[in-house]
Amino acid sequence: MRMDRRAKLGIGGAAAVLVIGAGSFLGIAAATGGDSDEELSGSSRDKAVAAALASTGGGQVLETEAGDDGAAYTVEIRKADGSTVEVQLDADYAVTGAAADDDGAEGAGEDDD
Repeated sequence: MRMDRRAKLGIGGAAAVLVIGAGSFLGIAAATGGDSDEELSGSSRDKAVAAALASTGGGQVLETEAGDDGAAYTVEIRKADGSTVEVQLDADYAVTGAAADDDGAEGAGEDDD
C-alpha cells in the first residue's frame, strides 16, 4: 500500500508540474504577444478598436487579433485614403506602434463583395 501511495503522489506531483509549466508558458506567450491569430471579441475587441481608430483618425476595421507580431492586441484598419495600417496595442490598450500593412492590400476588397 505504501508503494501505491508514493506512486500516486509522484504522478500527482508530475501532473502539477505539467499544469503549472503549461500555465506559465501561456502566460508568457500572452504577455509577450505570442502569435495566436485569435480574433478579439467582447469588451477586449471594443477597447482595442476604439484605441486603434483614435490613433488612425478613423477608418474601417478589417481584422482584430490577440497576440500578433509581439503586441497584446492588433487591429488592422483601412483608412479613408485606401491604405491599410496595422495598429499594435499593449495589454492596457495603449498604442505601441503602427505599420503599413502590405498583406492587407490583397484582401482589402473582400469586405466589399
